[in-house]
Amino acid sequence: MLTSRDKNMKQAIRERFDTLASGREYWQRKNRYYYQDQQRYFRFLVPEGLRVLEIGCGLGDLLDALKPARGLGIDLSEGMVKEASRRHPHLEFRAADLETLELDETFDVIILADVVGHLLDVETALKHLRRCCTPKTRLIISYYNFLWEPVLRLAEMVGVKMPQQHQNWLAPEDLVNLLSLADYEVVKTERRLLLPKWIPVLSAVVNHFLAHLPGLRAACLCHYLVARPLLPRPNRPYSTTIVIPCRNERGNIEPALQRMPQFGGHQEILFVDGHSTDGTQEEIQRVIGQSPQWDIRLLVQDGKGKGDAVRTGFAQAKGDIFMILDADLTMPPEDLPRFYEALTSGKGEFINGCRLVYPMEKEAMRVLNLLGNKFFSMAFSWLLNQRIKDTLCGTKVLFGEDYRRIEKNRGYFGDFDPFGDFDLLFGASKLNLKILEVPIRYQERQYGTTNIRRFAHGWLLLKMTFFGFFRLKSV
Repeated sequence: MLTSRDKNMKQAIRERFDTLASGREYWQRKNRYYYQDQQRYFRFLVPEGLRVLEIGCGLGDLLDALKPARGLGIDLSEGMVKEASRRHPHLEFRAADLETLELDETFDVIILADVVGHLLDVETALKHLRRCCTPKTRLIISYYNFLWEPVLRLAEMVGVKMPQQHQNWLAPEDLVNLLSLADYEVVKTERRLLLPKWIPVLSAVVNHFLAHLPGLRAACLCHYLVARPLLPRPNRPYSTTIVIPCRNERGNIEPALQRMPQFGGHQEILFVDGHSTDGTQEEIQRVIGQSPQWDIRLLVQDGKGKGDAVRTGFAQAKGDIFMILDADLTMPPEDLPRFYEALTSGKGEFINGCRLVYPMEKEAMRVLNLLGNKFFSMAFSWLLNQRIKDTLCGTKVLFGEDYRRIEKNRGYFGDFDPFGDFDLLFGASKLNLKILEVPIRYQERQYGTTNIRRFAHGWLLLKMTFFGFFRLKSV
């Protein structure tokens, strides 16, 4: 319930932005470098063709830049809505108060760009938006770093920045707490723009490189936060496709099936052979003939590498959930139900195995491999803006519909990853999926030898780290 004081404050905000509506384009041109960077990053976060709701849409230029299949802009100011409708007649704009907004439709993405500073009650506003959410909806908030408050106030006083008179200057921890109170979970955060004005060469160097370094990141002007609503998934048994890439793993085929637990609904097992020379294909055919109770198929990949094998298997997968199980069985098949539960309960949307929590068997991982994994876990936690302790664990689990979305957007990264791990991790991060790690006890290989070439593959992973920087951070 709004008090008379709150109503007066809200009316003052409405009147102020009505007054600014006719001159808003002038201020956007004056600070075009800032608005261009904002649009560029939102286009990175939001794929084209989605249903997008923008709160505090202003002139509607950001909403238009995202090329939504359905775009709805809401603004408190009737003057802003009138200008937005004139500029973008193919989109819909409404003048409304978020705290009393009545909408009977849901959206893929809800955007609050530079808006939370003007909300009188951020928690209530966020709760009100939940009626527009599905479990897959992403709430994306951009807001100013509170450390910049004196600088921005000075910029408004001297006529460099549009006078907005923020009501709230929130620290990142405050906004995370407000989201938690409104039953949202933060998926990832990012910070951008250390130098918000264009200075040839210098701005590019500072904002595309220096601004992402530890320490300097804290001084960036813009904070971006991606959150998801905590809504339950349908409670039903989900079918699962378990893809097992294998190359010269004849001795592990029958144990993989013998140790496979029953969980969820129907289980489909796809062995994808990578041109084995030890009789692996024949062993798979033998096991299929002796196991009529299982839905098993043998596929032979056309290309090379585990990444190609995974894509071959997923292309033929029929289950609701896609799983990868390495044929060396160093990740115990008995642990797969834990991955299934983490996904179907909604705790995570991309479940990654982690071998670096529990002690591992003596010969399970060489020292150099262990050190490399630790280095890349730090590098990729920084790249993906989500905690990733073990990037190279072969077991990864996600819903098939999310994999199809990763597949559809694969052109953004290209075919760069022979392992398949980073293709999936990068793709999941690009789609703002919640990544969750399940600790496993990593075991020694009982048959065959590893197909990993430590130094050659380590160099390739280092190159992919740099590649990921330019595709995920410096965008």
